[in-house]
Amino acid sequence: MRFLIAILAFVAAAVTIALGIAQRTIWIPPANVAAGTVVKGDPAFIVISGAVLRARTGQQTLTVAGSDKPLVAYGRTADVLAWLGHEKYAKVSYNAATNSLSSKIVRGTSSADAGSKSTSTGTATPAPTVTAHADGTTSTQTSTSGDSKKKAGPNPQGSDLWLEEFTGSDATVTKMNVPDTVSVIIASDGTKPAPDKISLTWPLDNRTPWAGPLIVGGLVLAAFGVFMYILAIRHLRRSRGPRRGGGKPPKLPRGSKPPKPGNYKPTQEVEPPARGRRAIGRSFVAVPVVLAGTIALAGCSSSYWPQFGAGSTATATASSTPLATDLPGQGKDTPPPAVTEPQLDNIVASISVTAGKADASLSPSLAATRFTAAALEARTGDYALRTKKSDATATPSISSTVSLALPEATADWPRVVSAVVHDPKDSKSAPLDLVMVQNTPRDNYKVAYAISLEANADVPDLPPANIGTSIVPPDSKLLLAAPNKLGDYYGDVLQNGKKSKYYDLFDSKSDKLAPQVGADYKAQQIKSLPSTASLTFSTSAGDDAPVAMATNNSGAIVATDISEVSTLKPVEAGATVSTSNANVQALTGVTDSTKGIQTTYGYQLLFYVPPAGSKQKIVMLGFTQTLLSAKEL
Repeated sequence: MRFLIAILAFVAAAVTIALGIAQRTIWIPPANVAAGTVVKGDPAFIVISGAVLRARTGQQTLTVAGSDKPLVAYGRTADVLAWLGHEKYAKVSYNAATNSLSSKIVRGTSSADAGSKSTSTGTATPAPTVTAHADGTTSTQTSTSGDSKKKAGPNPQGSDLWLEEFTGSDATVTKMNVPDTVSVIIASDGTKPAPDKISLTWPLDNRTPWAGPLIVGGLVLAAFGVFMYILAIRHLRRSRGPRRGGGKPPKLPRGSKPPKPGNYKPTQEVEPPARGRRAIGRSFVAVPVVLAGTIALAGCSSSYWPQFGAGSTATATASSTPLATDLPGQGKDTPPPAVTEPQLDNIVASISVTAGKADASLSPSLAATRFTAAALEARTGDYALRTKKSDATATPSISSTVSLALPEATADWPRVVSAVVHDPKDSKSAPLDLVMVQNTPRDNYKVAYAISLEANADVPDLPPANIGTSIVPPDSKLLLAAPNKLGDYYGDVLQNGKKSKYYDLFDSKSDKLAPQVGADYKAQQIKSLPSTASLTFSTSAGDDAPVAMATNNSGAIVATDISEVSTLKPVEAGATVSTSNANVQALTGVTDSTKGIQTTYGYQLLFYVPPAGSKQKIVMLGFTQTLLSAKEL
């Protein structure tokens, strides 16, 4: 009976284990589902919306082919469409019933300049589009007219609107996990056809929750069968005893003598010594070891076991980490921040690379791809000085490490973002506040102001980066001073000191610039001159509009600039004037002049302006001083 039970256990174990292994081999469901299409019409751009990408659950894998230099990028759907403007593109759709992709050629409905807060009149001449890439290189495309030449399209590579961008071999297979509000744009260089072979793959739930129980259950049955077999063998051996037959004893051979009485010892059947419980226990040591190892191997993957409770719902997963999650926002009626934090990191990194190359080569044209307004004027002046005086102190370099971000919350253009950057390897260098502006969807962000912050600057409470802030109008009367008047007010304070009618608006304790170049300094410079020379100063606000970003207490962080011109000239015929400033001497090429010397300094300023009616004063948060030019009159 024990043998029969053991045989049945072995058969049941073999069947159970085979069923468990079959679930993970020949019966395992597919790991993913794929849909593909070949786009017709040779479009330069292909767009896949977030609705198509999320038609099935799980991480999306996009595969493209058909171009030597493919580009795949994704960004907010509104930003992608704004960048495309009126360009034609192929729109990819998904049919869930047939699990297939299809495409059709459509024309964009929004202009690349749409949504701009400023307007212009007149007919513009087509201008070259300059794109700065993450490695510091630039590409230029010029639109041409006429039927004989194909019009060059805009190049999407390096656009600051993209949340993530892949080019070359990295673009052939792209894994992402994007929300519904994000779309993918596929292109080559904007002029050549985009990759036309498109395939999307989604993961499927191919778990086999009963494979583990079946395999382990089969091993348990096998172990039980071994146990019953050993018991059967043991019982069989114990049931055998010494057996003696009846009748007369056998005759002795001839010539042999019977044994003497008292010396006869009957032969006995000797059984092997019985094994005790400890010996039997050793036979079963291998069984739990094998069983435990198998359970451990089977338990390594949750797909082998059923899930109970909250985690019982099957979820399609992928092995790689998603590249994007849900984007921040405040709701349907509130615009999102202009950039996300990872997006801002990419933008600042690109600016840092471009600035480093421009600073090293003293190239204003390269700097102009990432700088504008007062920040570009400062770098242009620095390059002019260092061209003639190589040991002159350079303008602060741009670090790629962002420590504070304040983007504008808007869906229109221009867009403004403020980012405080610092060099973690140089604790002595002052942090820089980069105020960046993106004028149109196809423009990249350019630094309008790069201002060194004071070490003890008391920055007011700012909105979080995932919500963003609003831009205060230049002529706002809701602040202690209108942003477009702030430069004139502070320039008057530098010129006249305590005699200025605007002096009481500013907090003199936080002002580290006025003691260096203010009214008292100017008076000392004038007093030290001989009677044959005169020195005059004039201060005016910069030509560019200030940028004012609202704070949580109804105040604003305002970036503005002023220029100061000093004129040194003789007042008597035949007299000469001289300057001891080595930088001015390098720019003018003279040490003494009978005509006079004119020097222009630029000041980029950052203030906190309290709301109107506040008892607080305007606080200076930082400044950058640059020698812009010097010439002989």
